Amino acid sequence: MTKRKTETVNDLSRCLDPLDMDATVIAVIEMSQSSWLVAGIVPGVERQPLKKIAIDEHALLTLLSRWREEAEKKGHKITRVTVAFEAGHDGFWLARRLATLGIEVHVIHASSVAVTREHRRAKTDRLDTELLKRGFLGWLRGERGHCKMVVVPTLAEEDAKRPSRERETLVGEASRIITRLKAAFVRLGIRSFNPKLKAAAERLGTLRTPEGEPIPPNTLAALKRDLERHQIIKRQIREIEQTRLDRLAQAPAKGPHAMVLLLARVVGIGVETADMLVQEVLSRNMRDRRAVARYAGLTGSPDESGAKRREKGLARSGNARVRRGMIQLAWRFLWLQKDSALAEWYRQRTQTAPATRKTLIVALARKLLIALWRLVHDGIVPNGVQMRPA
Repeated sequence: MTKRKTETVNDLSRCLDPLDMDATVIAVIEMSQSSWLVAGIVPGVERQPLKKIAIDEHALLTLLSRWREEAEKKGHKITRVTVAFEAGHDGFWLARRLATLGIEVHVIHASSVAVTREHRRAKTDRLDTELLKRGFLGWLRGERGHCKMVVVPTLAEEDAKRPSRERETLVGEASRIITRLKAAFVRLGIRSFNPKLKAAAERLGTLRTPEGEPIPPNTLAALKRDLERHQIIKRQIREIEQTRLDRLAQAPAKGPHAMVLLLARVVGIGVETADMLVQEVLSRNMRDRRAVARYAGLTGSPDESGAKRREKGLARSGNARVRRGMIQLAWRFLWLQKDSALAEWYRQRTQTAPATRKTLIVALARKLLIALWRLVHDGIVPNGVQMRPA
């Protein structure tokens, strides 16, 4: 007895709706920054239609309507129109737009499409549409392994990720400016000056090189501009952080905010890390703990063939922000949560094999991420973890 659709777990690796080739128009889009190449499978039409159109959803809708009319002229009653394209530069706006018009749309995970392993394989937009069409057709038939789909987020879900990502970008810019300033001072022979001070710009005029000369005028002007940029970036970072705190205070139990506040109670996790984890991974509807670890890219990539057995390291196929944040959090967790079961697990395995510390920190990060996922979804506090008062 087959399971009903509502009882079957959908991991986006296959379609759960039965495919009727005689009543379905299938289209795939190879998207670029100058045009779209649309390939289709139309019932009753022997040719494989291929059409290059402008970057315009109205032109796409016109093309789909024309293919539908061609199928109906051949005596096929079309009950389903499905479209797919790779996740990429254009994001998900087209998927949301087509969904509002009643068209079934799917976004293919780009790295899940199988390609030929030839050393110098031919690659054109036409060949790419053939690969997409082949993988999408197998996915629609319900077969696993052809390709995987990406969950299309809402506009609000995408917008919720912006503060954390913008702050990460600004922190990187601030670090680059400070590095450039320190390098300029070292080039002048000045090593005792801290460019992070609030009064750094006012004190530039009093600095002297080892020869007793003031800073040259062009270099002084460049240093002042860099300091101004640094102050602007610091102010923007403070604005992002304060806005986040205000939103948490105004609606502490709204949506993911409750998860953020719960994670922030764990000693060693601040609001910034909690917000990043919730918005990037923990608020998503994951199937199980393996899916959580795989999404973060904290799984291995074994290379086994015959008698050969080796591990190539992290797969790095998931969310890079989550992976970097969890590895940093794992090191911090060992320092601030020494009495937890996870920290004890790490110490027992590295005590007699210190060379494995870096390898096992990834395993600790994976275990910690799964524990935090269970904490925010099931309320299960990890053994020995210290929590701040609510």
